[in-house]
Amino acid sequence: MDETADPPPLSAPATVEEFRDRLADLAERLPRRLRQCADYIAANTDRIAVSTVAELAAGADVPPSALMRFCQILGFSGFSEMQRLFREAYSPGWPDYSTRLQNLKAGEAGSPSALLGEFIEAGRLSLEALAKSVDEAALSQAVQLLSRAETIHIVGLRRAFPVSSYLAYVFEKMAVPAMLHDGVGKLDHRFALRPGDAVLAITFAPYSTETVALALDAQQRGLPVVALTDLPTSPLIRAASAVLMVQEVDFGAFRSLSATIALAMTLAVAVGSARG
Repeated sequence: MDETADPPPLSAPATVEEFRDRLADLAERLPRRLRQCADYIAANTDRIAVSTVAELAAGADVPPSALMRFCQILGFSGFSEMQRLFREAYSPGWPDYSTRLQNLKAGEAGSPSALLGEFIEAGRLSLEALAKSVDEAALSQAVQLLSRAETIHIVGLRRAFPVSSYLAYVFEKMAVPAMLHDGVGKLDHRFALRPGDAVLAITFAPYSTETVALALDAQQRGLPVVALTDLPTSPLIRAASAVLMVQEVDFGAFRSLSATIALAMTLAVAVGSARG
């Protein structure tokens, strides 16, 4: 196939899951500007339902016409049809925090003791799922890559920030050279990446653009990247040398970090042990 030619037209994805699968399948075959659209959309699916064509195009650094063509290549008649899919399916699935709190108050689980029981159960289910699904080979590979690194660069923002900051704390206590990229002041500290270093990137849907960008930059520099993420369609996977996947059971549209913290603790202690 000509690398500059668009893929043949397809029917529109019927679900968000089908959308993610198609995006992952087509991304590598798209021309440069359409690939920019794919990368930005993959990292910002939470913005599709509430943004305009111009806003998304500006975020992807492409003209609006390129974004419209991208929608059509995915099988949509245009941007409106793609946006409708996310407004009907994605946005209702993850309401804003005010709505989540209102829904909890309206139910029978509003008391502190009832909430505690529900979150404990969600955490238990998440941990059981992790025990059944963890990829032991990928975990071993991740430990090897990080234990050999001169410095481990940790990046995880938004919901992943408690995980990344915890990892930085544990590595510091074990005297493992590590640097936390926290995004304060919109500084990404890419200049600190050096040959021999490794990146540990953490993000979950809706994915952090900054986290994905740092991971891709590290990959382009030839540094190993360990990805801690949730889905096979995560944009982090393109940059990763090793991928660890974990999914959390939610309660009232609030997702805990029980399984994620357990996996992060395992990774940190294993790396510390491997470094002696």
